[in-house]
Amino acid sequence: MRRREFISLIGGAAAWPSVANAQQPARPVVGFLSSQSPDTYSPFPAAFREGLKEQGFSDGENVTIEYRWAHGQLNRVPAMAAELVNLKVDVIAATGGVAVALAVKAATTSIPIVFNSGEDPVRAGLVPNLNRPGGNITGVSWFSDEVGAKRLGLMHQLVPTAAVIGVLANPNEPETAPSIAATEAAARSLGLKLTVLNATTIAGIEAAFGAMVEQRAGAMMVGAGPFFINQRTQIVALAAQHAIPCMYSDPAAVGIGGLINYGNVLTDAYRRNGAYVGRILKGDKPGDLPVDRATKFGLVINLKTAKALGLDIPPTLLALADEVIE
Repeated sequence: MRRREFISLIGGAAAWPSVANAQQPARPVVGFLSSQSPDTYSPFPAAFREGLKEQGFSDGENVTIEYRWAHGQLNRVPAMAAELVNLKVDVIAATGGVAVALAVKAATTSIPIVFNSGEDPVRAGLVPNLNRPGGNITGVSWFSDEVGAKRLGLMHQLVPTAAVIGVLANPNEPETAPSIAATEAAARSLGLKLTVLNATTIAGIEAAFGAMVEQRAGAMMVGAGPFFINQRTQIVALAAQHAIPCMYSDPAAVGIGGLINYGNVLTDAYRRNGAYVGRILKGDKPGDLPVDRATKFGLVINLKTAKALGLDIPPTLLALADEVIE
């Protein structure tokens, strides 16, 4: 082989890696937008990534996740949604409540959206039909208004002497009104009086507990939503200070001294969300994927807190518990 031909051959071989690299498909990018904070919501992105992995996608390997956290400030969500749209991400996971899903839906009609919400998606205006959502959106829902009635029933079992039960509610959350309506209907059937105490600020939470004492409420139910989750430490401390048995929508509150939690296992809902995102990355159209209904529930009881409140947990309730903290 002549020297010139040999050099040409070597030069061509040296170019092969760059040609191969140029032919590598672009790694898909997923936008993960949450109304929450990463410190209070750390189990949920992990569950989301687990769902993605079930469909063959691993963050940093063959998919990139762009996280955006509103830290409980819903007024920041529209700008964050617009930012993800401008980045031209491949899919947006809209998590942390129906307000986030509505903001993302308003921001794009082309980028696929997978929401997580406790609100009825049809009633909220997210989709026209649960089985055939159509358009660029689908998601996972757990219909929280149905859960509220079950929580009240469990509190009645736990504190049967409580004739008045308070509900700590954030009226700014779209899920609040239907959940309270369902809980009020359940209260009437049990012969209980329900008193709704609205709070949208830290001072409002403190005032609500003061009103609970004045109205001699025997127990309280803490509503769902990012604001109350971010203030879980304060709420648990106030419940202990006023010796008020509280039912939480947030299981982590029971882990730091709250009495009881019942509700959807949200890590399962986030895993399902991740799996839907993975299916869309593989070619499924969001409008063809039925809204997934998260039906896994959990009951957590803190026996130490019950003892401090002078409560005896009925054996039937203990038998139902998925986790008992002693």
